[in-house]
Amino acid sequence: MIEVALLHEDGWPGADWEMLAQRAVVAAIAHSPYAAFATDAALYEVAVKLTSDEEVHGLNRTYRDKDKPTNVLSFPMVQEDLLQATANTDDGEVLLGDIVLAEGVCAAEAADKGISVADHAAHLIVHGTFHLLGYDHMDDNEAEAMEALEIAALASLGLSDPYGDRATGD
Repeated sequence: MIEVALLHEDGWPGADWEMLAQRAVVAAIAHSPYAAFATDAALYEVAVKLTSDEEVHGLNRTYRDKDKPTNVLSFPMVQEDLLQATANTDDGEVLLGDIVLAEGVCAAEAADKGISVADHAAHLIVHGTFHLLGYDHMDDNEAEAMEALEIAALASLGLSDPYGDRATGD
């Protein structure tokens, strides 16, 4: 079973953020090798925080040594090589990790793309969930694999390919 805990700060536009976060996390997991998490007896938890650019800036500086806000940060709690064994948890609960989105960055990116903040946030939550599942985009092959999974997960939510406007894989 998958549970999403949402922490929602002021400033984000009106939307059913709890439903959006739940659907985005579940879609990402369903399109990963860990789809069985949805039906396992164990409870898989993801925390999603919708917060300010200032808070994300501080987290980005502290944990990534980058002195600027970014759209989304992910903090995995389970090492990638241990994800398959998580159903054997002692207490029946597995905290996969935290996903943190910056409101101003998300809103500006959504405006640039001509999409709603909610649709862009759904993409960022899907993206962040794949990071919690051990995916990355440090090289072109990893990026292509992760983007293909994101595209499939977003399509299942009725959202378009966020990478379709790219001429190259950069």
